[in-house]
Amino acid sequence: MFGLLATNTIAQGDTREVGLDQLVKQGFVIPRAVASRKWPGVANLEVAHVWVRKGSWHGGYVLEDKSVPGITPFLVVPGKVTGTPYRLAANADKSFIGSYVLGLGFIMTPEEAQALIDRDPRNKDVLYPYLNGEDLNSRWDQSPSRWVINFHDWPLNRTASGLWDKADERQRKLWLQSGIVPHDYPGPVAADHPECLSIILEKVKPERANNNRKVYRDRWWHYAEKRPDLYATIASMDRVLVTARVSPSCVVTWIRPDIVFHEKIVVFPLNQDGFLAATQSTFHWEWARQYTSTLGAVTLNYSPSDCFETFPFPDSLKYLDAIGELYYVHRQSIMRHRRDGLTEVYNRFHASDEHSPDIQRLRELHVEMDRAVADAYGWTDLDLGHDFHETKQGIRFTVSESARREILDRLLALNHQRYAEEVAQGLHDKGSKTKGSPKKAKADQKELF
Repeated sequence: MFGLLATNTIAQGDTREVGLDQLVKQGFVIPRAVASRKWPGVANLEVAHVWVRKGSWHGGYVLEDKSVPGITPFLVVPGKVTGTPYRLAANADKSFIGSYVLGLGFIMTPEEAQALIDRDPRNKDVLYPYLNGEDLNSRWDQSPSRWVINFHDWPLNRTASGLWDKADERQRKLWLQSGIVPHDYPGPVAADHPECLSIILEKVKPERANNNRKVYRDRWWHYAEKRPDLYATIASMDRVLVTARVSPSCVVTWIRPDIVFHEKIVVFPLNQDGFLAATQSTFHWEWARQYTSTLGAVTLNYSPSDCFETFPFPDSLKYLDAIGELYYVHRQSIMRHRRDGLTEVYNRFHASDEHSPDIQRLRELHVEMDRAVADAYGWTDLDLGHDFHETKQGIRFTVSESARREILDRLLALNHQRYAEEVAQGLHDKGSKTKGSPKKAKADQKELF
């Protein structure tokens, strides 16, 4: 037997998959563990204590200093269903991470952006509000606090020799790869906005010159990760659902799409109130806590590939539209009247001594929403037991522990069933775009979306 002392992420997400999962597959057992405990020293981190034995184990199991029937690589008691979830083809290409800008010189205050537009109205074409996770969760109106220069995937300038109109496709591709195109290039280029380009030349190019990645050095006027698929997908939409990747609040909300999203924002390009109900429900967020990683004991590090792509949604969300809209509208009214951001609203939501009528009503709507989601799955027998319960995150207004475990068991079983059905349909065949294993896959849209 040997022991491990590690950060609490050892039982979470990809770290668990390459560590404890592999040990258990090779015949090791975990007879004793503490999933997360504050480090006794000065460092502010949560650590896990894990005892591991090679071969069979005939003694008892102890988790968090309590006797239990067994311990999984998640450092939890085994449920009725075993295994890990698979990424589902039905959920592919319906979640995106925002842009990785890489360069503070791209970013400015709203006043600086407005001054650039006032001096040259054409600058409006490359200046956008820039939403990050703090804006999303802390500002009552969820408005971006900063703006950003965005040259999209445009070439740099029109100084190449030759004629675009006379060139073949190979030559055009070479010009675009270099970022330098001929004077008759019909599309926009960064040099069309000289004042904005000069800012990037002065403040971003020197920083990028020292980057290890050649593409970041050479395409210094572009974002490091532009996320073209994201912005092409949402271009014609009037709203998108988003969540902060790193947050203790576990909240989704509607945002207008005509902005640049920070890389700490996850964007779901879907426009159905029932989708908000399903993703805001306790079902989705308990699933997320089970299968992604955390920062400390409370803050969730939301990974779309682990939380969203694996989540087995109800077959239809149309019966959730009404409660989704009602819940969102009421929550927005709280934010508007209190001038509170989402984090503060949910701090009140989970405070057992908070009895304000508007917060009480939000709790009631959350119970209705969870009940409606359970019904959408056909799980009318579930006793959710909403109340103030002690959890790993402290006191929370949520479902009971027994209900939480039952929900996770049923969702995992449903994930396995859906994946088996997709495999039978050939959606995860080797060599296809929609490969199997718990990896990314794609399928035709269902009624759900």
